[in-house]
Amino acid sequence: MSALTVDHSEGYGHEWDELVRIWEETDAPEGCKVEIIEGIITVSPAPANRHNVIAGKIQRALYTVIPEDWGVYQALAVSVPSRSGLFIPDLVVAPESELMELSESEQFIPAIASTFIAEITPKSSLRHDRISKPAAFAHAGAPLYLLVDSWAQGGPTITLYGEPKDDVYRVLQAGKFGDEVHLPAPFDVTIDTGVFPVD
Repeated sequence: MSALTVDHSEGYGHEWDELVRIWEETDAPEGCKVEIIEGIITVSPAPANRHNVIAGKIQRALYTVIPEDWGVYQALAVSVPSRSGLFIPDLVVAPESELMELSESEQFIPAIASTFIAEITPKSSLRHDRISKPAAFAHAGAPLYLLVDSWAQGGPTITLYGEPKDDVYRVLQAGKFGDEVHLPAPFDVTIDTGVFPVD
């Protein structure tokens, strides 16, 4: 993983624009994920096969309940400038109109424009997925954050966060692989984590 630090003491304006410019110009190997986390540009390796299978199963469940004009995206960047963050979650649900309103040069949507964000935690980014990202998404007001944590002590877990206030989510549901997790409205769908592959 590589990192580049940029002074972001003000969080907005020129410093944010410069950070985004560097992010846009970062040349990473195909399949790698380039993100800005707490003002640091990070490059993560391509996800493992189990990770992709889990993402596919969640995506399949979401497509059964979302409106026709919403999408489930696996490579959509979402921004939280006030937290010096630009993330590429494993799954983002957002109305297509949020993407279509962007100019050709804009490569991300504000996190608040999402209706659901999911991260499937690889070993290389445990702290970011468990702490930094949910704090940023809660701060931005993203309504639901699902953390699929294959590396939790005691075995793989799944945690659904919601009702953001300031930088904190409320835990709506927590369990282990094998449990069902119910996504509330506007989804109203149950995901069976028993079908998730484990190491």
